[in-house]
Amino acid sequence: MLAVLAPGQGSQKPGFLAPWLARPGVEARLRWWSALSGVDLVHLGTEADAEEIKDTAKTQPLLVAAALLTAEHLPLHDAAVVAGHSVGELAASALAGVLSPEAAVTLAGVRGREMAAACALEPTGMSAVLGGEPDEVVAAIDAAGLYAANRNGAGQIVAAGSLAGLEKFAAEPPARAKVIKLQVAGAFHTPFMAPAEAALAAVASGITAGTPEKILLSNRDGTPVGHGPAMLLRLVRQVTAPVRWDLCMQTLADLGVTAIVELAPAGTLAGLAKRALKGIEIVTVNTPDDLAKARDAIARHGSAAVAAPGASGDSVAVATGAGTFTPAFAEGDRVEAGQVIGSVQTAHGPVDVAAPGAGVLTEWLAHHDDPVAPGRPLARIGGQL
Repeated sequence: MLAVLAPGQGSQKPGFLAPWLARPGVEARLRWWSALSGVDLVHLGTEADAEEIKDTAKTQPLLVAAALLTAEHLPLHDAAVVAGHSVGELAASALAGVLSPEAAVTLAGVRGREMAAACALEPTGMSAVLGGEPDEVVAAIDAAGLYAANRNGAGQIVAAGSLAGLEKFAAEPPARAKVIKLQVAGAFHTPFMAPAEAALAAVASGITAGTPEKILLSNRDGTPVGHGPAMLLRLVRQVTAPVRWDLCMQTLADLGVTAIVELAPAGTLAGLAKRALKGIEIVTVNTPDDLAKARDAIARHGSAAVAAPGASGDSVAVATGAGTFTPAFAEGDRVEAGQVIGSVQTAHGPVDVAAPGAGVLTEWLAHHDDPVAPGRPLARIGGQL
């Protein structure tokens, strides 16, 4: 099973898009997305220095555009799982079919500008906490009046909050932990970003979200989200909510993912996966020269375990986790697209199963307490309304 990952802020490098500009249509694509996002993506990806692309207002649309641009050069129809870190969730949502690429880039532009504006309201920041016992580290962050804004796994937690609070925390770090100040504009993924969340919500309310065509993981809790409008709401709320990338990686393991392709600018998420997910193949795509090895991995590991049409035009709901199944409807009941029709009890709690389309639940393909694996067909829904 193949997963495709879209990186978040901090993964950008000066000039990283320059090798792509020689490919037909790339510059025109970037100029179109520049008009939507409000920043010059061609300049930012080729000529801008490290200081300029560190600007939140510019970095976020640049990263989403880069991931989507990379994806357009790969046959991702057989990728079963997609996930993105922080702003990378916008790119992942577009790859899953929840957002159009244009909507994703537009939202990234709004998100970046508004988060940058929120950072200017009061002095805040972020610090990486390396090592220590995770629960003790989080407890120490809470006790200091700070927020555990990112839990990235592999011994990496990020504290965020007031600069004064971060300085005091660094002076008295948790046991066996090292605190490193991060060069960021403010306390992302905390209540300090509330104005940005409100602004993003106002724009997102005008977007019609599609049903995910792949298993789409959420940063909030690592669970698959099968309903487009629910994912759009999560994308907005994630501006002030912690990023639980550790739980996303645990879900990748639970799903039985055998290979990961990280889109440009790749490296950060691949590094975390290498430490946390043993025995899987990891491919990073940074230049067009990397496309061949990515296509090879996709050909060997790709198998789209997603809701797919049946032979008669029916849609089929599938399991997105391993565990035991509990149905919530009877055969013959009418269901709406995105409605929860059952759940899979996994080792980490229940995972909802959503109807991929509206219609009549014509047949259960799994029954109460049946053991199910990721991708197992659970229900057939026909008679589309």
